Amino acid sequence: MENPITKREFLTAGVSLALARGRAAFAQAPATTPQIPSRKAKTTKLFRSPEGYPNGIAVTPEGLWIGEQKLSGPQAVAYHMPEPKSLSEQAWLVDWEGKLLKTVTTPSRNTSGMAVGGGYVWMCANAPPEGVFQVDMNSRVVSHRQIPLGPADNGGGCHGALWNDGKLWIAALRLRGILRVDPTTWQPEFLIPVYEAPGRNRVHGIAWDNGAIWQVTGNDSKNYAEGRPGLAKYDAATGKLLETVDFVPNSMDPHGLAMHNGTLISCDAGIHPGWPNNDSPTSGWIFRIDFI
Repeated sequence: MENPITKREFLTAGVSLALARGRAAFAQAPATTPQIPSRKAKTTKLFRSPEGYPNGIAVTPEGLWIGEQKLSGPQAVAYHMPEPKSLSEQAWLVDWEGKLLKTVTTPSRNTSGMAVGGGYVWMCANAPPEGVFQVDMNSRVVSHRQIPLGPADNGGGCHGALWNDGKLWIAALRLRGILRVDPTTWQPEFLIPVYEAPGRNRVHGIAWDNGAIWQVTGNDSKNYAEGRPGLAKYDAATGKLLETVDFVPNSMDPHGLAMHNGTLISCDAGIHPGWPNNDSPTSGWIFRIDFI
């Protein structure tokens, strides 16, 4: 007569069978992570910006606004550039052939993002004193405030901004996110964490697109030849990543970003971290982005 199975042996066998069934079920289960749509884009020259380094753009019914970037102090030294004669940075309004229509003078420093709305130019400084300068159309500074949710005297740098429906959105570097701010109370309202993946750790300009926000992305690189620019698109209400875009080889180097009649517009500043100055062959150009 065979020995009866012990209680311990019975429990051990049951656990082993359950684990085996669980592994089999897990192996057969479909992946639950949805695939993020991706496509390609190319760039086409439109016109050159006014003389200087264009590192922010915004579209209004009057035309295209371009934010000037200057490097001074330690940044000028780091980029082997002479100290500019004037530290003021301009916001230029041009028509769609590049003709200069208006110039607004601002005290922003190393501007790396801009927005236009509510009757003001919003210039985002990426060097001390940092923050966002609210300037009227007569070059009068209305306010200078730091990006919220940071130290009172230094909320960090910025790499993009946009105005939509009475709100200011800021691509905040310290927060690694796109922050919606009430421009009157300066209270933060909503934050979209930026998409980060291998080859997509650089972020820059942002643009509004019918309830979504596009953002320039890119990789760490040492020169134009190594650069891999891209775009990420987010749902502005939820922050969900909707799709990614890679630029085809030999595309222009995007910095600022804006939407005009359903087409994304960008600018090639000519100053790119880690690159030799003006390494991009299209430095200083305004261009459009076409999906392919």
